Amino acid sequence: MTDALTLETRAGLPDALRVLLDEHPRDLWQSHAQYDGLTRFWLERHLMFRMLIDRIGLESRAILDRSAAPDRAVRNTARYAQILLGELHGHHQIEDKHYFPRLVAAEPRLARGFDILDGDHHALDGHLHGLAEATRRLIRAQPADLRDSAGMLDGTLAGFGRFLYRHLVDEEDLVVPILLTHGEALGV
Repeated sequence: MTDALTLETRAGLPDALRVLLDEHPRDLWQSHAQYDGLTRFWLERHLMFRMLIDRIGLESRAILDRSAAPDRAVRNTARYAQILLGELHGHHQIEDKHYFPRLVAAEPRLARGFDILDGDHHALDGHLHGLAEATRRLIRAQPADLRDSAGMLDGTLAGFGRFLYRHLVDEEDLVVPILLTHGEALGV
């Protein structure tokens, strides 16, 4: 994969991989006949990931600005991070092993896009580990170190969130138009 297409450096998918998105722009997705079912589910999962990142950030910043009880904020952070990490791991496994092969079979001309998304999953693994470690540090922090640990988590989360959001947008831009185009014929 060229540097321009890595998760850390790209600003979006190349035009050649956006052909179905041009036929099915985002603002028309919800009105499409094939929107319900898997398409809605896929987008709801992505929304959940975004919401969990926001919740973790709110909790870590509440520790930093002392606007919440530290023990409650740490518990909430741990719970949201555990959900995010577990759900993302499972989501990526199902995509890689089940959905992506079927989507590539339906649209072979977009196979390069799924190679990019697969590369993202591998890159995100490192970021997931970093987020898990920053969360563990916060959970184990002594009261005197709590704000420093929350600051480290907040910084880790900012980088992770940026990469995850890029991945989610690109995945949606590739996957949803295929689902809208091929619908139930995919057998997924």
